[in-house]
Amino acid sequence: MALTAASGSGQSYTQILKSTALIGGSSVVNILFAIIRNKAMAVLLGPGGVGLMGLYNSIADLAQNLAGLGIQASGVRQIAESVGSGEADRIARTAIVLRRISIVLGLAGAALLAALSLPIAEFTFGDSQHTAGVLLLSVAIFFRLVSAGQIALIQGMRQIANLARINMFAALCSTVISIPMVYFFGEQGIVPSLVATAGITILTSWWYARKIHINVQTMSLPQMSQETAALLKLGFVFMVSGFLTVGAAYAIRIIVLREDGVAAAGLYQAAWALGGLYAGFILQAMGTDFYPRLTAVAGDHAECNRLVNEQAQISMLLAGPGVVATLTLAPLVMRLLYSPEFYPAVDLLRWICLGMMLRLVAWPMGFIVLAKGAQKIYFWTEVAAAIVHVGLAWLLVTKLGFIGAGMAFFGLYVWHNILIYLIVRRLTDFRWSRENIKLSLIFLPASAVVFGAFQLLPLWQATALGGVIVLVSGVYSLRMLLRLMPPDSFPAALRPWLPKSA
Repeated sequence: MALTAASGSGQSYTQILKSTALIGGSSVVNILFAIIRNKAMAVLLGPGGVGLMGLYNSIADLAQNLAGLGIQASGVRQIAESVGSGEADRIARTAIVLRRISIVLGLAGAALLAALSLPIAEFTFGDSQHTAGVLLLSVAIFFRLVSAGQIALIQGMRQIANLARINMFAALCSTVISIPMVYFFGEQGIVPSLVATAGITILTSWWYARKIHINVQTMSLPQMSQETAALLKLGFVFMVSGFLTVGAAYAIRIIVLREDGVAAAGLYQAAWALGGLYAGFILQAMGTDFYPRLTAVAGDHAECNRLVNEQAQISMLLAGPGVVATLTLAPLVMRLLYSPEFYPAVDLLRWICLGMMLRLVAWPMGFIVLAKGAQKIYFWTEVAAAIVHVGLAWLLVTKLGFIGAGMAFFGLYVWHNILIYLIVRRLTDFRWSRENIKLSLIFLPASAVVFGAFQLLPLWQATALGGVIVLVSGVYSLRMLLRLMPPDSFPAALRPWLPKSA
């Protein structure tokens, strides 16, 4: 299936790029704030403090996922389906139940984390000294879960601009709040900064969610029960999936901590944050706008496959040069954005970058399973992914040190790409377009060549080769993106200079 602008899908490419630009633009702002925040934390705390922050974040993510029961993801899907059918009453019922159950789950999740703070602290850190920190983290869980319900409504209604504003404001406040807290209180300021950031997010998401007009309805108990059951039934699958993903990340941090200490956990946290820095905004845009759009046409296999191919094509064109650039400039990036103490994480960062390139290929396909509501398939693929990821990490970290965690991430996505392709081929008869096969044969070998060059060549030669590949791939991606856009989306003065559509 050839996908070009001439085939009539130019407007679809425009929609993908617009939504990516909105979320991506906010993500660029987020990245800038993250760079400032990470640099400050690296200087103020060192690898050990950064590792501690990563562990607290893992606990919060795990608690939020378990207590949230997947209702954010199921709420997005339910509202997106209702929007697609134009059922205003159904949208209202889902929104009302979503808001109420988010508050209930937030209270329950906070109470549960508070009750288990001692054993969680002892298991994670190996002592009870961090119990107070885990206890305070329960407040952040309440804030996170309530704001998740509000964000699900905004996302399901596809108010992408408002989501972008929420993300940017949260990033700004997180930076402004966390740096002074850590500066004055050191490691003791880590958890209060996480709580304050979550508090800002709940206020911002409430401000935009309240602007969405919902028909106020009086719901009977059977209606409430039916709507709640629908959310929780689908949400349970998302919860288990999220738990496996977040749980695997938590387990890998624990493996690194047990094998090499808290400083190594900090190096892993730094490499992980940088590895996902550039690819993250594309993956976020994919989940924010692409998922609701795909859900609305999930019954049409041809349309579903077309959207996935288009999303994958745009994703690779946008992210490919950035990932290759991160591979090339890894030592400089690590020194500039963290500190010289983090230089041992450079090779780990490169392995994570290779995995991120494969992740960009796998994610669009994975959304087919979600959009089709194939809950059992989704569940078992996530179980298998968690087992493979943690199993590889345990095997490689114990033998090779913390760099094995990066190898495990790369190995996971080699395996996952093969599995998910076989699954979606059976679900919707999915095939990669010729354009995407071509892009894969460009960017995957380019990444491998740059990676191999730093293993085999002197630093200056490998850097020079990587720089040439970054330049060539960047120019190629730009030309391809311009070809995919309809000419009328550009100012008239620029149209004669645009590359001709294939």
